[in-house]
Amino acid sequence: MRKVELLAPAGDMEKLRYAVAYGADAVYLAGRQYGMRTASGNFEADALQAAIAHCHGAGVKAFVTVNTLPRDAELAALPEYLAFLQQAGADALIIADLGVLALAKRYAPKVSIHISTQTSVVNAEAASMYHDLGASRVVLARELALDEIAALRAKAPKALQLEAFVHGAMCVSYSGRCLMSNFMAGRDSNRGACAQPCRWQYSVVEEKRPGLYMPVEEDEHGTYIFNANDLNMIEHLPDLLNTGIDSLKIEGRVKTFYYAAVVTGAYRRALNFHAEHPGAALPPSIAEEVHKVSHRAYSQGLYYGDRGNVRLDSSDYLRDWEVCAVVERCGADGQAVLRQKNRFAVDEPLELISPGCEAVPFVLEAMADGEGEPILAAPHPHMAVRVRLPFDAPPMSLIRRENHT
Repeated sequence: MRKVELLAPAGDMEKLRYAVAYGADAVYLAGRQYGMRTASGNFEADALQAAIAHCHGAGVKAFVTVNTLPRDAELAALPEYLAFLQQAGADALIIADLGVLALAKRYAPKVSIHISTQTSVVNAEAASMYHDLGASRVVLARELALDEIAALRAKAPKALQLEAFVHGAMCVSYSGRCLMSNFMAGRDSNRGACAQPCRWQYSVVEEKRPGLYMPVEEDEHGTYIFNANDLNMIEHLPDLLNTGIDSLKIEGRVKTFYYAAVVTGAYRRALNFHAEHPGAALPPSIAEEVHKVSHRAYSQGLYYGDRGNVRLDSSDYLRDWEVCAVVERCGADGQAVLRQKNRFAVDEPLELISPGCEAVPFVLEAMADGEGEPILAAPHPHMAVRVRLPFDAPPMSLIRRENHT
């Protein structure tokens, strides 16, 4: 199987470190301006430089989003920012605006240009046009079916890389071109401040019957007619790879470090499995990993040409598992030092996750506090505790449990 890039989200430094450790070939991140996700931590200038250096030290590329559609008043600071990104070592800029593209070629000429999914590229002519303008990659619109991607790949310039989403939240609007948030909450979706009104519950009100809310479908809970399922292609990777795609993108810069680790790790293992076992079905132990993070109901989006990405019953997240600790180090005494994230206790069944490894279930037999005193539970956030693990797990391994609450 040919080499395909796995591109992971990095909303802040913690998430970036876990994405890199769990197998990303590249990450995408943003500075404090011109990016489409203000809810993620993002990076100040010094932190952005450090993040890029961390990636390069691990042989991982760093792509920086400059994908808002800036007004004239916002352009004055852009040349200096673009020059800074080149100096910081960014491997590519993700751009949605033709004016920004022109400025990037002028002020950051050594940095590759990737065209954002916000441009809604759905045909080979558009892809070729962006290539002629200097882009090395196009992030395809999420509305394309697999056969359409394959046809586009056959017609587009061979030197032009194609990127497609493989996992994460989907937008009910056409590749994010939505003004619902602007009108309903006064928050500009194109400035990264979307309030996600597509996830809200809606009913119909008849003009002469104010206050009488009637569900669009006959359900006492109303309907979520604008709400999209989350994308999950982990069991369909051969179909996606057969289109000739060059990069698989995981959505989720506002998700947790646990999400970045588990989802990146699952897709890394899946890609490795298909490379080693062409034609074989993906083992359930890999496919099930993406169900152990917080997510909405999954579907395959529009890749198979249907409309199964719309969910009508709820916009709630499924949170069946949670991370309870991270491994800081394993000592010579055979005990690991953990940093607690959520409550857990002695005699509780847990799972140990490490980069590149299958999750290992175990029962916690004993635990001590940071001073070595035995305790039965770790009730305090970020408390350091000592436990014995099934094996000497490397730092950044995770301990999780099934969430029964």
